[in-house]
Amino acid sequence: MSAVPWISLTTDYGLTDGFVAACHGVVARIAPAARVIDVTHLVPPADVRRGAAVLAQAVPYLPVGVHVAVVDPGVGTSRRGIALATPGGLLVGPDNGLLLDAADALGGVTAAVELTEPRWLATRVSSTFHGRDVFAPVAARLALGAPLAEAGPPVDPAGLVRLPTPTVTRDADGFTAEVLTVDHFGNVQLAAPAALLEPLPATLRVGPPGPVPARAAVHGRTFGDAPAGDLVAYVDSAGLVAVAVNSGRAADLLAVSPGDLLRVSG
Repeated sequence: MSAVPWISLTTDYGLTDGFVAACHGVVARIAPAARVIDVTHLVPPADVRRGAAVLAQAVPYLPVGVHVAVVDPGVGTSRRGIALATPGGLLVGPDNGLLLDAADALGGVTAAVELTEPRWLATRVSSTFHGRDVFAPVAARLALGAPLAEAGPPVDPAGLVRLPTPTVTRDADGFTAEVLTVDHFGNVQLAAPAALLEPLPATLRVGPPGPVPARAAVHGRTFGDAPAGDLVAYVDSAGLVAVAVNSGRAADLLAVSPGDLLRVSG
């Protein structure tokens, strides 16, 4: 950990209520010197897959520190609160698959604990606001250098909840991949590595598998490689295949959402 403690926050809390401010306040009370980076608080409600992707794609570019993520439809149930150690920092949040892609991006889980130590938590823990009462106080203490082992008993990393592996299949003239995320611009990120797009020709067809006719697309490097209003398939900043519309929204044009399948072919 660096001399200046860093904490990042990624949630689905939105910006119209006081939830984010409460988490900031808890951190400030316990670790007033800590600097907090708000990754986003606009993850679609309860969309754990989207939160996991945003977190995993952001953490390699953040300072080494404690990364808190809360997209937690199971709050107050038997799901565990956990903290993970990795070579590139610490992660704190629910054991629902949200943290593990980010842990992989930071070098893999080297230790894990369940957050059960009462002295690390709020005096009264709400059954619906663990971000404020569990995850924020734990993150603040870890940022101050408290040992991970004091937060609770060890957990076998092999037993942590992991999200299902997204669908990706290759065929003779292209591939089919699950829509991983749709960003603010309507760009459609696929769970497909760059290597699947690289051998395909300059002109492509993109669309859902099945009888619906696919749309023409340019195999490009950036949005401007396609005429305005046209589709372009490219490798995005996370190294994954994505589909965009130059000056438009690919998700709307293709009528797809996260979890849907798209086929890209030559």
